[in-house]
Amino acid sequence: MSGEHLGPSPSLAADRLAYDPAWVYLLRCTDGSLYAGWTNDLARRLHAHRTGAGGAKYTQSHGKAAVQLVYAEACADKSAALKREAALKKLPKAQKEALAADWAARSRLTLRMATPDDAADVMALYNWYVTHGTQTFQYEPSTEADYRQNITEVLEKAPFLVAYTADGRLAGYACAHPWHTRRSFAWDVETTVYCAHDVVGQGTGRKLYTALLELLRRQGYHNAFALVTRPNPQSDAFHKALGFTRYGVEKNSGYKFGRWLDLGYWAYPLNPPADPPAPVRLRLPDAEMAAVLAECTDA
Repeated sequence: MSGEHLGPSPSLAADRLAYDPAWVYLLRCTDGSLYAGWTNDLARRLHAHRTGAGGAKYTQSHGKAAVQLVYAEACADKSAALKREAALKKLPKAQKEALAADWAARSRLTLRMATPDDAADVMALYNWYVTHGTQTFQYEPSTEADYRQNITEVLEKAPFLVAYTADGRLAGYACAHPWHTRRSFAWDVETTVYCAHDVVGQGTGRKLYTALLELLRRQGYHNAFALVTRPNPQSDAFHKALGFTRYGVEKNSGYKFGRWLDLGYWAYPLNPPADPPAPVRLRLPDAEMAAVLAECTDA
């Protein structure tokens, strides 16, 4: 109708960029043996091996819950992954061990506080989820300027952590924002964590979130809240394992890539409520922050 005022157009299924992941991997079992496999969902496959719910018979009989990921390699597609898996299985154990040692060295993480100069890397990591996933409801990619401002503003009140690999790749980031702007909410934060899509399931998110929550606790915040798009069973399990409790779900809260999505609300008690609460420490001493980050990196 002429002159009609309309809101934004919805994101349709065709707007989603295609992503068909394929991985080969090595797991170390409790007897020191190495199991080779392939998957199109590394995090889910690792969970299956460790719980026995759909995992391989070999890992079920060789440690199950204790098996450790020691090598992961992204492949172009399922066909390439199957060929690479077959090649891995034929390698002598010494060559498999060499692959695992090299992967461990390249993947070794350093956790540190972000600076505005990390904006380009953080933007690229986040924008992958904007264009490929529903973990964020955002439609349009962010800019480097957006993230320069975001990092600067976050660091005024809370940590903005980045995890870089030894070979210089940003593996993930975690940060916290005010839950609401009114003064009475000054002891509450909303937490966020994103891992690079090619390191999901490798423990990066746990290290980042563990460090973030401990720093927030030391600052004197009382509650951490997380918003999780549903369905996202991996993120649900991740938050539950870290001690969050889901206390509500907004049904059909957002629309992206041609479907309605729910939004789950999760809460984590950082400190017991004090009456009255002491003001939050907006920045911890450098030595205290460094000790927390070192402990969580080595965990």
